[in-house]
Amino acid sequence: MSETAENKNKQEETIEKEEQIEKAENATIEEASVNDEAANNEEADKSAEESSEEVSVDAYKAKIAELEAKLAEEENRYLRLRADFENLRRRSQLDLQAAEKYRAQSLLTDLLPVIDNFERALQVKVASEDANSLYKGIEMVYNALIEAAKKEGLEVIPAVGQPFDPNVHQAIMQESDPEKESGIVLKELQKGYKLKDRVLRPSMVSVNE
Repeated sequence: MSETAENKNKQEETIEKEEQIEKAENATIEEASVNDEAANNEEADKSAEESSEEVSVDAYKAKIAELEAKLAEEENRYLRLRADFENLRRRSQLDLQAAEKYRAQSLLTDLLPVIDNFERALQVKVASEDANSLYKGIEMVYNALIEAAKKEGLEVIPAVGQPFDPNVHQAIMQESDPEKESGIVLKELQKGYKLKDRVLRPSMVSVNE
């Protein structure tokens, strides 16, 4: 083989090797690019997944906080309604007790003038036998009326000799009795009555200066 042909073959081999090397380099670069792109995509997917997880956790936390706030509001509303119900039940019970305790108040209040008239009639002195019989009849009716009123809770308010009490006494006048303490009730001008602990009519009294 001539030297020229040999050189030509060497050149062709060199060119072929260079082409192979270039192809290998291009393949390596392309593979690296693909790997980089895949890595970038994987990293982006991972970042997106982490971001999605963070958003999801934050959303759950916000929802939990919202539900807790609603629960607290409903609990407070329930407690208020329960307190209102208990107050209403207590007031109703007290009203029923008061109605039972003072059920005869209206009747007894209307009877007070009748009792006054009986007492005035019994203060009249009688001389004849017929008048005496009438007197005893009036007295019997009066006593029966007083007993019935007492059973319903009517009580006479103590007056003469008692310290003046503005809650149960009404001062009509003042008098002076040096033998009595100041503020003591000297006379009772009209009887006072109460139903249990409630004053129906105060005693009309004269008080010592």
